[in-house]
Amino acid sequence: QNCASTLICYEHESKSSCTSLMKQPSGLFVDDVSADSSAEFPDRASMMEVRLQAQEDEITLLKSSLADALRRIRLHDQLLPLLKQQLIAVNPGAARVLNQACCSEGCTSSRKLSSSSAVDGIRHAPTRYWTYTLRSIKMFIRGRPITMYIPSNIQNYEDLKMEPPSERLELDWVYGYRGRDCRANLYFLPTGEAVYFIACVIVLYHINNRTQRHYRKHTDCVRCLTLHPDKVRVASGQTAGVDKDGKPLQPCVHIWDSTSLVTLQQIAFLCVIDDSNEHMLSVWDCNKGTKHAEIKSTNEAVFAVEFNPSDSTNIITCGKSHVYFWTLSAGQFTKKQGIFGKYKKPKFIQCFVFSLTGDVLTGDSEGNILTWGKSAADIKTLGKGAKETFQIMRQTRAHEGSVFTLCTLQGGALLSGGGKDRKIIRWSADLAPERECEIPEKFGAVRTIADVDGEELLVGTTRNAVLRGTFSDGFVAIVQGHVDEMWGLATHPSQNIFLTCGHDRQVCLWNTEEHKLDWCISLEEYGLCADFCPNGSVVSVGLSTGRWMVLDLLTREVVSESTDGNEQLSVMRYSPDGSFLAVGSHDNFIYIYNVTESGRRYTRFGKCNGHSSFITHLDWSKDGKYIMSNSGDYEILYWDIAAGCKLLRNRFESKDREWASYTCVLGFHVMGVWLEGSDGTDINALCRSHSERVVAVADDFCKVHLFQYPCPKPKAPSHKYEGHGSHVTNVCFTHSDSHLLSMGGKDMCILQWKVIGGGGMVDSRERLASGSSTSTSSPEPATIQQDLTLLIHSVNKRKISKSVVSNLTPDQQSQL
Repeated sequence: QNCASTLICYEHESKSSCTSLMKQPSGLFVDDVSADSSAEFPDRASMMEVRLQAQEDEITLLKSSLADALRRIRLHDQLLPLLKQQLIAVNPGAARVLNQACCSEGCTSSRKLSSSSAVDGIRHAPTRYWTYTLRSIKMFIRGRPITMYIPSNIQNYEDLKMEPPSERLELDWVYGYRGRDCRANLYFLPTGEAVYFIACVIVLYHINNRTQRHYRKHTDCVRCLTLHPDKVRVASGQTAGVDKDGKPLQPCVHIWDSTSLVTLQQIAFLCVIDDSNEHMLSVWDCNKGTKHAEIKSTNEAVFAVEFNPSDSTNIITCGKSHVYFWTLSAGQFTKKQGIFGKYKKPKFIQCFVFSLTGDVLTGDSEGNILTWGKSAADIKTLGKGAKETFQIMRQTRAHEGSVFTLCTLQGGALLSGGGKDRKIIRWSADLAPERECEIPEKFGAVRTIADVDGEELLVGTTRNAVLRGTFSDGFVAIVQGHVDEMWGLATHPSQNIFLTCGHDRQVCLWNTEEHKLDWCISLEEYGLCADFCPNGSVVSVGLSTGRWMVLDLLTREVVSESTDGNEQLSVMRYSPDGSFLAVGSHDNFIYIYNVTESGRRYTRFGKCNGHSSFITHLDWSKDGKYIMSNSGDYEILYWDIAAGCKLLRNRFESKDREWASYTCVLGFHVMGVWLEGSDGTDINALCRSHSERVVAVADDFCKVHLFQYPCPKPKAPSHKYEGHGSHVTNVCFTHSDSHLLSMGGKDMCILQWKVIGGGGMVDSRERLASGSSTSTSSPEPATIQQDLTLLIHSVNKRKISKSVVSNLTPDQQSQL
């Protein structure tokens, strides 16, 4: 997958200007074999023979399994008449029912179930990935059946109506900034707003009023941004991704009005460089919507492109080991390469600007600012007929490490931002240093600089922060975010705060009202999950090594820590009263702890052992005695914690149990969130609201969904929301259900959604019951004849009858 992004710049009327950006190379996808590999496997033929033999052994094993299955089927056929005789002997009244069932389905001839039979009690959905009976629903994920039992208050499952919820989501705030791998993506508008991007959202943040507006027309990650000379119109380019079927999509550039957020196409010319192997340079006539010219620029990485403000026919590009000066005439490009001459050729030309005199100033990976100008060609070197060239006129030592950004000020002064030294230096028009300052190490290197008023500056950093300040007063962060993939998310039980953790080893506490970071601490390992104690004074964080710790919210100190196994932890969950903590691990166990001293003391109570794969999600019952858990192989298990972490073999007994939270992605009440053909990893997380009216879903396709709760029928309708540019890893409602928080994975973005709408408070149980045409009271036990019929049909379908027998009452079982 070669995702393309763009470098963009403007040319407008007789005057032209541009600001450009491009993502750093996303990496080469290499699929070759090294010399070491060839030494390790000298004979490929022998390898193929070994693989062929293994496949033959596997085929033999499959044949043996098939023969065993056929033997079992023949055994069932032989025992079927005997079983019928025994059932009739136990209950003579069942003979008539059995005869009717056999006659209606032709069981003596073909033993096939009729989908139209009303006697059998088994219904088949038109789709193949789920089926249901009178008592249960069976959903198939990757061919594996998952049985979920229908609660007692549902009489007619078929009559349940699924509707989208009356509640909706509205984007309220965006946490984060993409500075780690993007350039020149921060600008200041005359409206007092800073414009930048993260994920698929372009944020317009008013630095004084502390409000946000959002441009949300992009459908994939935004990678570049530029501002028109009129300081109103903006162009933004998104990466080329793939659709849901894996087909590649085209990258695109949006031109829009920063005042009205309306998409436009009213620019004279726009220059774009994509991120293909040839890095195609193209100029577009946006008024006509046509491509004016196009050429292959270079096979090396390109970091910046701009029109020359004094000559709109000249375009400059720079990148890995090059700076090119292009001339556009009659729809054709001509290229001249900058000549380094006696100066050392740097590995990267990181950025460039135009001086008031028309010279080009570049910043490079050696820490130098190079001044470029035209000069007569050296005939001795280039030969007769050589035209003028672009050469280095002056080299100025600026920074230790790379010069990541240059910014011109009114009057000709220049600002430079360093990488390794994290310094911002102000230079005079003749490149004499005037002032300098160093940004704090925790924010990373300087990525880009935007001038506010000649004195105040905005600084984007490589650790995804936006700083505001001056040389004399220093800089403070006004935008912060994570710098690596995020998974852990938890909301406070009574306050408007939430906690996040991820692969960057940071644990961050955020305020949803003030839209800011309250505090952040660094850990030795990266965090993957978290949960607040119900009393709200401490929070537990699960780490990647099996270790977990409990933090005091006020002091940020570790008040307790422990280790369970040596594999990563995937879920932390307190019981409703805070007396227990459940820790789900990738070693297939759930560890249970007694919690005392207001969440500051933990002692091992027991361990839930029964899952055959790693734990993914778990929830406590409202009485705090039971746990429901999901695992990586799509199991739904139930545990009696009060009885010593005992596995409940009869899952039918848990069908009416009420759960304090609902985050398990597999279960009767949330079955409708799964699409047909899902592979089991399409949904990363879900969260039921505290009002039990809606459930939010985080999927693997960058979407957030809002479903009615419960949604126990396939293909349940939902509201769908875009904004993330990567798989959505987690969602969580605030304590009052006023907001929903969603977390992206690789896009390092946290979106805060406002929950709007919603009618009267209707209990989820009432909603389920109202969807059924029969009484909401608990049904009477089914008659013995119906259960006998169901049992016989299960045998006819060659299913093990044990599960059917376990669904009967003790009296019915004794009669059978």
